[in-house]
Amino acid sequence: MAFIGLISDTHGLLRPEALAALKGADLILHAGDIGDPGILEALGGIAPVTAVRGNCDVGAWTEKLRDTEVTEFEGVTLYILHDLSALDLSPGTSGFRVVVSGHTHKHAVEERAGVLYVNPGSAGPRRFSLPVSIAHLQLKDGTPRCEIVELKI
Repeated sequence: MAFIGLISDTHGLLRPEALAALKGADLILHAGDIGDPGILEALGGIAPVTAVRGNCDVGAWTEKLRDTEVTEFEGVTLYILHDLSALDLSPGTSGFRVVVSGHTHKHAVEERAGVLYVNPGSAGPRRFSLPVSIAHLQLKDGTPRCEIVELKI
């Protein structure tokens, strides 16, 4: 079984609790609003990282980041973007089994028309009364399952 760590909206703050919760991941996907290139370096010390640019990611270091990414792992094709409202394709007909997004700071896992939509929530500074969270995506025999992990901070 493969384990993909999902994180978003760090906004320059990578908590030790988030690093601990991602330990053992085979791959990490960051769905934008990274805030500091050092965050991608630190995550890269755990596993390979695929990241997209969020609306708050500005500066020269963000020029190498794209607005969307596609990755395939263990036979499952994943689409990553920051803001789900910017999705301009039909994931199911485009061959995607999982769509990962961020932006809202609210974690969510929902399956629609055979596509798993995951927002891991915000792992950075707490916003309002929302929990600080990441997500664990497991892939087994081509089937994705996702669990939200609320970080105790």
